[in-house]
Amino acid sequence: MQLNPNGRIPTIVDRGNDDFAVFESGAILIYLAEKYQQFLPTDPKLKSETLQWLMFQMSGIGPIMGQAMYFQRIAAPAGHNDEFAINRFVTESRRLLEVLDKRLAGREYLVGNEFTIADIATYPWARSFYWARVSVDGLDNLQAWFARIDARPATQRALEKPHPFPAFFGKGDVATSEAANAERFKSDVQTVAK
Repeated sequence: MQLNPNGRIPTIVDRGNDDFAVFESGAILIYLAEKYQQFLPTDPKLKSETLQWLMFQMSGIGPIMGQAMYFQRIAAPAGHNDEFAINRFVTESRRLLEVLDKRLAGREYLVGNEFTIADIATYPWARSFYWARVSVDGLDNLQAWFARIDARPATQRALEKPHPFPAFFGKGDVATSEAANAERFKSDVQTVAK
């Protein structure tokens, strides 16, 4: 709570800047991009586009796909199967992925042909479509974007931190991973008396 009033991760402390604490993933990405002058265009229009797509992830892709995952992979295995919520969040996740697919038509990345913090923030959520049980069939631009980012050596290194979880991408022993994940978060599920 001392570093992050919300008591959650991520939070970083910049030891080279008087132990300055930064919390929330979007704020951290902006802070680091500006500090190191990477992954955030300096052109005002391109910078604005990057921040717009970053906010699209922060307000849409992340929260909505997170709820799709929660209701299917944590709540349902714990006995709280809410079909209305599942349908709502899976349907909205698909719609948001369609927005990304349309945006990526004729582009390498979300902002032109430059890999930015918008791609960095959006990729792990969108790429976890399997875990959210959201189809990406017919979203060819999105799938090509996944392939481009998957091919980056830095992406492959990042997927090993803090430990690999290939089930997010539909690989490995998904059933065991799902059971372990549901067990880990079962205290988060509150059942409502009917």
